[in-house]
Formats: sequence, structure tokens, C-alpha cells
Amino acid sequence: MVRHKFLLDEEQMPTRWYNVIPDLPSPPPPPLHPGTHEPIGPEALAPLFPMALIEQEVTAERYVDIPEAVLDVYRLWRPSPLYRAHGLEKALGTPARIYYKYEGVSPAGSHKPNTAVPQAYYNAQAGVRRLTTETGAGQWGTALAFASALFGLECEVWQVGASYDQKPYRRTMIETFGGTVHRSPSELTAAGRAVLGERADHPGSLGIAISEAVEVAAQDPDTRYALGSVLNHVLLHQTVIGEEALLQLELAGETPDVVIGCTGGGSNFAGLAFPLLREKLAGRMSPVIRAVEPASCPSLTQGVYAYDFGDTAGMTPLMKMHTLGHDFVPDPIHAGGLRYHGMAPLLSHVYELGLLEAIAVPQSECFAAGVQFARTEGIVPAPEPTHALAGCVREALACKDSGEEKVIVTALCGHGHLDLAAYDAYLSGRMVDEAVSPERFASALAGVPALG
Repeated sequence: MVRHKFLLDEEQMPTRWYNVIPDLPSPPPPPLHPGTHEPIGPEALAPLFPMALIEQEVTAERYVDIPEAVLDVYRLWRPSPLYRAHGLEKALGTPARIYYKYEGVSPAGSHKPNTAVPQAYYNAQAGVRRLTTETGAGQWGTALAFASALFGLECEVWQVGASYDQKPYRRTMIETFGGTVHRSPSELTAAGRAVLGERADHPGSLGIAISEAVEVAAQDPDTRYALGSVLNHVLLHQTVIGEEALLQLELAGETPDVVIGCTGGGSNFAGLAFPLLREKLAGRMSPVIRAVEPASCPSLTQGVYAYDFGDTAGMTPLMKMHTLGHDFVPDPIHAGGLRYHGMAPLLSHVYELGLLEAIAVPQSECFAAGVQFARTEGIVPAPEPTHALAGCVREALACKDSGEEKVIVTALCGHGHLDLAAYDAYLSGRMVDEAVSPERFASALAGVPALG
């Protein structure tokens, strides 16, 4: 019998999140105050986050216990399955063995509840009444609305304009879970009005939507801000993916040779990769770890490693990361969740240490991989993980040429049931690959703060 999936019982679900920082050769650079350029302390983050999350953001502990209330919600869909992609392997004619960790089984249809649930829990414990946030494709907004409903919080979401227009049913799903959605840039904030004043039909960006959500949260003592990627505590929460994957690969009798994931802000990729990186650093395995990003928003492969703002209006602390410049507005590609100008500071640091590699892929190649995956594995992937699938196809075909029987592991971070307009654009031949000129990159990078 051919075995397609490797499952864990609920009692095998991880009870701790993994923090990679203590295992790295050197710690990442600290965030800086935007005015003084001095390292900030926890008090600087208190207007936006509850203290429990701030402590996780700066912790030096290798493991953080998951609260029982969070574990109880996780059990609605965790542990998620690990699949062997027999159909895709056969179609590619490759000797490689491809495994994918499928996070589309969550209530929101993606990996995002892995952090939305603990963020809502800790805010509720701190007496917060309302959460504000941004969302691109809508998966994060959906996850936070779901988690907020569970813990009795209001949820207000600024959705990037291009995705708001492309994905109306994501908006409906957020509203079904009880969230309120605004098209960003909006007239509701000074940050939004400033952008609209320059261009009335602005497509928006994650940086702009973050500015709007942060502005509203900072003005209300009963409101806090929640971020779906980028920050250390978000990446920490996502490590349940990789911890489960290690147990499942053991069930399959496999050791990974290549680990591939899509990257926008970096949470899904880090969630899979960091526990496997721990094993690599300990000498127990030696996989190549590869990030795949959109060619139209290539922060790792085309950006600079510098201190920059996490948002467009410059409200956040300065974080050292691979950035295209906080003023960069990506093309309105269909992978809305990957349209962020910077990469998670912790992932950027790991990249600078030479512990992972990165490639950038155009969206038409990604959707070709997504369609092939749907026709061979039966799951329509979200546009974001089609980037990882494109990376897997490249690696599997290289194995076909070389004859190597590599084990390829990836994270399929969500389904594309609410992204079918994107597939329609691809299948009808209307999808185009936007070429970003060097001048556009240079213009945005010119706005990166000069810190001596």
C-alpha cells in the first residue's frame, strides 16, 4: 500500500514553541528607536503589544511553553498532516521524494491561526478590548478575526487595496468571523489620507496598511495592534509547524535534503525551517534551506540589509532587515501575502549568517506549479505557497537530470479556495509578470534611513 499522509495524535502536538536565537552563532541586531537610534526596551512596545508578547519578542529562552487555553484551540486542527506528493513526483518523473506540510486544514485555511490564537489569548488576558491589524490576501485578517471571536475581542482590519478588490470573499470571511474590514489606504487615518492625497486610486501595500492599523491602536488605551508576520514572537508561534514535521518525517523514515518555503514577511517559512535549522546546527541533519520570494517583491535577493521602518509612515521602530525600502509599493500580484517591502529581521539575520539561501520566481511560473499540483495532488494551493511549489518543481527536475534521490520538504501554508480569480487570470492567459526596473528599486531604497 502506498502511504500518502503521516499523521500525529493530538497528544503528540508540540507543547512548546521553539526560539532559534540561542542556537545561532550570533544574536540578531536589536530594534532601534526611530528618533534617537538607540536600542529600544520593552516599554517602547507597550502601546502596541501586551507584555506577555513583548517578553516573547525579546526572550533568550530556547523554548516557551504554550498555554493550555491555546493548545485547546490548536487541537481543532493540529497536528496538521504531512503528505507525500506521489502524484506530483510521478508527473515530474523525478527520483526525488517530495513531502508537504499542509496548513490549509485550519479554520482560516492557512497557517496564520498558529499565531493569531496566542496573540488574541494574551491580549484578552491583559484586558484589551480591540485589536487592529493589516492583511494582504486576507488570510491573516481571517485568522485574527476567528481568534478574536474566541476570546471576546473586537477585530478591525485594514486590507491592502489591491487584495481588497481582487479577493472579496476573503473580506466576507473576515466579516463572518466578526471582524470589520477597511480598504487601505483609507480616509480613516492620517497615514491613509496622506497616501490618497498623492494618488486617489492607490493599490495599497502592507506597509501602508500597517501604518493605519498602528495609528489607530496607538491612540486608544483599550486597543492593541497584532502583526501576522515579521516579528520574533510571530515566528516563534509558527514553529509548531516544523516541530510536527520533524516527528512526521521520523514516521516516514526520512531525513530532509532540501527545505523550501515561500517568504513574504517570513512567518510560514520560519515556522517550518527553524526547528529543522536547530537540527542542522546540532549536526543531526544537513538540509539546504531555501526561501522562495516573488520576483516583483524580492527583499532577500534584491534588497539591502539595513535598518528600516516596518511601515510606510515610519511609525514603527527601526528594524535591521533585508528591505526594498519602506516606500516601495509592490506590483498588485495575486500573492497578496508576499507583498511586503521587508523580510523578518530574524530571518534576515539567519540569511546574513549564510544559514539559508533565497531565489525569486515570477508569478506565472508559480501558478503553473500550483495548477500542476492541483491536478496531481488534489489541493488548490493559495497563491503564496505556489512560490514554494515552483521551487520544489525546480529542485525535483534538477534531481531528474542528476539522478539524485533527494528528500524535498515544503510547507503548503494554505488553500486557494478564495483565490480562484487569480487562477482564472492564469488559466485565461491574462496573468502578466511585472518587471521591476532598477530605477524603481533605487528610488525606494533611497528612502532607507541613513544611520551613519
